[in-house]
Amino acid sequence: MGYAIKINKTLQSRLPETDLMNLTFGRVFSDHMFTADWYEGQWHNLQIIPFGNLALHPATTALHYGQAIFEGMKAYPTPDGGAAIFRPEDNSERLNISATRMAMPEVPRDLFMQAVNTLVDLDQEWIPTEEGSSLYIRPYMFATDEYVGIKASDHYKFVIFTCPVKSYYDKPVKVLISDQYVRAFPGGTGEAKAAGNYAATLHPLAMARQKGFDQLLWTDGFSFQYFQEIGTMNVFFIIDGKVLTPRLNGCILHGVTRHSVIQLFNDMGIVVEERDISVRELLAAYQIGSLEDAFGTGTAATISHISHIGYKDEILSLPDIETRRLSNLVKQQLDDIKFSRCPDTHHWMHRIDVNQYSSSVLA
Repeated sequence: MGYAIKINKTLQSRLPETDLMNLTFGRVFSDHMFTADWYEGQWHNLQIIPFGNLALHPATTALHYGQAIFEGMKAYPTPDGGAAIFRPEDNSERLNISATRMAMPEVPRDLFMQAVNTLVDLDQEWIPTEEGSSLYIRPYMFATDEYVGIKASDHYKFVIFTCPVKSYYDKPVKVLISDQYVRAFPGGTGEAKAAGNYAATLHPLAMARQKGFDQLLWTDGFSFQYFQEIGTMNVFFIIDGKVLTPRLNGCILHGVTRHSVIQLFNDMGIVVEERDISVRELLAAYQIGSLEDAFGTGTAATISHISHIGYKDEILSLPDIETRRLSNLVKQQLDDIKFSRCPDTHHWMHRIDVNQYSSSVLA
């Protein structure tokens, strides 16, 4: 039996005045959003309402002490006019891992899935059909105690909104290896999708962009020699025919796209080495010409080729994108699955089916 979600539809859709062919990532929002409140040990006030502002008390805990987490996933059109979401159950699991780390309540998987399913079904017409576009889905939770004091909140708000998007990066990216600032460290919140993780990167990111780079390639905070992830993506390297990615060590986000890419490579018979990768190893490979490829993976970014890697005063120029057989192949396979152009053998796509929960949704 599903949850009772009250639906209050908008009186006037903004879709007719929206150009879905001309989108800036994260700037255009769909008509509705889901909200729920946690107190007294359970979730209350489950509802879908017109997209709009939230009213917050000046002492809202999240604004002072950073108790906030989020997720990101995408919905795609299906050939029969429906919609499907890429691996939402994995995002539900990761949200709860983040919640546990940040001393926040979990969102039951059934509630998460029903809320996402109902919201995307309601705003299904907002899904762009242009190649490379999708409906980005942003679930997030934050502490709402009206109290200035350092403790876990007793009240939380869970929200989901959606926005039609194009690709996050419209060209290959240039990344700068960080040798001064740190994103995450052992025992910290690096593998949680916590809001504060991203706030800590903004100042060094601005400095990197002043130098002509798009993102930072983070390293460990002890030696600044071992790679972690890029600001918006997990990272992969192909050196001398071997596919490498940093191991999950508590400092790196458990990327859903990362897991998918590893599985697709395994399907091809290619074993991905998940291990420590050092700056020294990368520079040595570049010097002898065995650094064949580097790319990032993430929900927003999907698979983004890296064109240049900066380190101190050196810039590594990577091979032309057209020559990168493996990353282009895995990107094409992933896109084909998302857009229903090939069999979904791993059952990654969750088909939107409003009838699955219709008996328990209040209109």
